[in-house]
Amino acid sequence: MALCCFSFTSTRNKCLRLSFSFSGLRPTLVDLHDGTFIHTWIPKKPDPAKPNLVFLHGVGANAMWQWNDFFPCFTSRYNVYIPDLLFFGDSYTSRPDRSDSFQARCVAATMEANGVKKMSVVGMSYGGFVAYQISAQYPERIEKLVLICAGVCMEEEDMDRGLFGVASVDDAVSVLLPQTPDKVRDLIRFTFHKPPKRNLPSCFLKDFINVMCKEYLQEKTELIHALHKDRKLSNLPKLAQSPLIIWGEYDRVFPMELAHRLQRHVGEDAKVVVLKDAGHAINVEKPKEMLKHMKSFLLDPPPKQPDHSNGQKQNKS
Repeated sequence: MALCCFSFTSTRNKCLRLSFSFSGLRPTLVDLHDGTFIHTWIPKKPDPAKPNLVFLHGVGANAMWQWNDFFPCFTSRYNVYIPDLLFFGDSYTSRPDRSDSFQARCVAATMEANGVKKMSVVGMSYGGFVAYQISAQYPERIEKLVLICAGVCMEEEDMDRGLFGVASVDDAVSVLLPQTPDKVRDLIRFTFHKPPKRNLPSCFLKDFINVMCKEYLQEKTELIHALHKDRKLSNLPKLAQSPLIIWGEYDRVFPMELAHRLQRHVGEDAKVVVLKDAGHAINVEKPKEMLKHMKSFLLDPPPKQPDHSNGQKQNKS
């Protein structure tokens, strides 16, 4: 008789789907008619009076795992959209393009298919690369932009000069796309400033790998290589708007130097928020602080423009 094994990861996926549904979202799969399909959580009843907010996840699990603790805080003020980027969750393409620019075009087309003309975008890590490209390619559609630990200003030569905590892109792939329990532990040590002291059992880690890390492994590897290859700051377009930049003080995936480089590139008026005692995984290590700054930027009304009039009404003759 076959032994039925319990999967913690699959069970958590089911719980997250329920959480998203109870929060007013529903899943949809958009066919972009070029061999590309984008899975997105969209509002069950979008409100035309509300602005739109898009959350883009990083490399790792699907979008639900990274945004579940954050998006419900915005549904009262925004129509929230949470896509799975290509080769994560249920999104995929038969096209060979692996660039962040292509990801951006696919997200923009998906939003347009859902009737979204203007939007604010929050991008974390790899999702920040895609968010940046959306903002650069479609500036007229972007209202506010938040970039979280997104090393968009990195250059290919940064690897050779030792900026990162890995020696090569292949080393980065082996850590970011773990295929053994020990590699998952390496990932945790690499992305957390203060990793959990409790060691997760190998059976749980193997289950996570089997459910989350096996599918589209080659394609995800190609995404990471494409992100690094021939990357030069001089080729990175400027932005029409000033983003909020949030970073972990001890980020080893994308060190703090890249946050300051990004600020210089987009304009010194862009605000950089540094979360103390946090690494790359600030959504896990410092969720309350991260959410506080996101809410302040996204929910607070813009400052009033100074009134340069003399304050007196002109008399009609």
